[in-house]
Amino acid sequence: MKVVVVDYGLGNMHSVVKALKHEGADVRDAERLVLPGVGAFADGMAGLRARGLIEPLHEFIATGRPFLGICVGMQVLLGESEEFGRHEGLGVIEGKVELIPKVPGRKVPHIGWNRIQRVGVWDGSPLEPLEDGTMLYFVHSYTCVPANEEHRLADVDYVGHRLSAAIAKDNVVGVQFHPEKSGSAGLVVLARYLR
Repeated sequence: MKVVVVDYGLGNMHSVVKALKHEGADVRDAERLVLPGVGAFADGMAGLRARGLIEPLHEFIATGRPFLGICVGMQVLLGESEEFGRHEGLGVIEGKVELIPKVPGRKVPHIGWNRIQRVGVWDGSPLEPLEDGTMLYFVHSYTCVPANEEHRLADVDYVGHRLSAAIAKDNVVGVQFHPEKSGSAGLVVLARYLR
């Protein structure tokens, strides 16, 4: 299976490519597209703009081919973010990215392993082979809040607050967790995405 991983100036390219190759992907062509990311929303959008990638991403998504956004790559799929001011996203999925509320006992950023909870329909998605309650690895201070509940695939409970773990709309899936850092469960997600 051939996969394109978009390099737009943010973090985890090497680890995502390595994990995809481990699962048998030929990381070059454009049958599928992966948009990874570590860092700030505004930097991610600036990187996409500077490289002239916004229109090609929309064109790719419009073809109906599988698209996977990871971490900030998931967040930029939404319409806007409040991280360090208001910033416009790709608008592929209606909604916004908000700061995880800080309350006593809840550290922000949310770093570490957490159990995903099934919210939407996992059939046909990269989450399909996982069990409800699977532990996955997260690193983020902001959470996606889709305008439409139908776009939520999975959440995590983070000290009494609901955070989006995965979202989807048509051929587009976003995951807040890092599959490339989530051990065998994360590799299962990538393997399912490739199929």
